[in-house]
Amino acid sequence: MKNILFVVILYMATSLTFAQNENHNTHNSDSSLWSSSRPDGHAPISVMADHTHHKGEFMFSYRYMTMDMRNLRQGTEDATTADAHANFMVAPLDMVMQMHMLGAMYAPSDKITLMAMANYIENDMNLQMRNGNRFNTNTSGIGDVMVNALYSIFNKNRKAMHAQFGINIPTGSIEEKNVLPVSMGNAVQLPYPMQTGTGSFGTKLGLTYLGQCDLFSWGHQLTGFININNNDQDYKFGNRYSFNNWIAARAGENLSFSVRLQGLLVDEISRANPLINPMMVTTADTANSGGTFINSGFGVNYMIKNGGLKGLRFASEITTPLYQDLNGIQLKQNYNLTFGIQYATH
Repeated sequence: MKNILFVVILYMATSLTFAQNENHNTHNSDSSLWSSSRPDGHAPISVMADHTHHKGEFMFSYRYMTMDMRNLRQGTEDATTADAHANFMVAPLDMVMQMHMLGAMYAPSDKITLMAMANYIENDMNLQMRNGNRFNTNTSGIGDVMVNALYSIFNKNRKAMHAQFGINIPTGSIEEKNVLPVSMGNAVQLPYPMQTGTGSFGTKLGLTYLGQCDLFSWGHQLTGFININNNDQDYKFGNRYSFNNWIAARAGENLSFSVRLQGLLVDEISRANPLINPMMVTTADTANSGGTFINSGFGVNYMIKNGGLKGLRFASEITTPLYQDLNGIQLKQNYNLTFGIQYATH
C-alpha cells in the first residue's frame, strides 16, 4: 500500500508540475490544444476513458476482447495440476474469456464528457479431476454496465488532464450454473471466474494526463475500481488499482503505433458464496483470487482522415504479462488481444 501511495503522489506531483508550466493565456489557438483527431490521439484500444471531447461531439465504439489463461501458477512460481489436486478435487487447465463491448461518449460541454459501456461475455474453462478425467464449463451473458463522467481539468500547450468518476451497475449474472461430472446430473453454481457480473455496485475514480508533439503522443492514467457492497450471495469481487503508461508514434497522417506498460493490483474476493464448495476446485476458494501484475502492450491505430468515413478509427492491441504474483494457486495470464472500431465527430 505504501508503494501505491508513493506512485499516486509522484504521479500527481508530476502532473501538477506540467500544469504549472502551462501558458495561462486563455486565447490559445486550436493548434496549441491537445487533440484526439490524430491517429495517435487515442490511447491504446485496451485503455478506457482516455480522452474527452469538445461540446456537442460524440463517439461510438465497439471492442472485441479475448483473454487467454493457461497453466497454473502459485505466487511467482509455476505450479502443476498435482499441486492443485493436493488440496482440491478439480484443477483448471485453461480458460478463455471473450467480451463484446459497446460504448458511447457525448460532451454536453467542453468541461464534461459522458460515457457509457455495456458488454456481452463468454467464458470457457477446461478442467481435470484427480482421476484424470477432463470436462468443460461455459457461461455467457450480459455483463455489468459502467457509466462515467469525465471532467476536463485543462487543455493547453498540447497537454491535457481530466478526472474520471464512474458507477458500475450490476446488470450481469452471479447465478451461472452448469451440470458437472460430480453433480449427479444437477446444475450447480459455478465458481467466481465463470460469472458474467459482479452483483455489486461499484465506483471508479481516475486521473489521466496526456501530451503531444508533432510525431509522438504519450499518456499516464491512474484508476481505482472499488466494489461498494456485498452482493446477494454475500461476497464481493476484489478492488482493482491500475497505473497505465503509454507512448505512441505517428507513421504518416493515418497510422500510429504504441507501446504500453501497466501496473495492476487486484485484491482478493471478500467473504464467500455459501453455495460454492471451496474444496471442490481452486477457483471456488476465494484465497485463490487477485494478485499483482506488470503488463506490456503493443498497439496499432489507423484513422480515416478524409471522405465520407472521416473520423472512423480501427485499432488493435496485444498485451502480455512481464510479471505476475498470484494469490494462492491460479491459472496464469497468457495474453489479452483487443480489436476495436471507433467513430467520432470532431
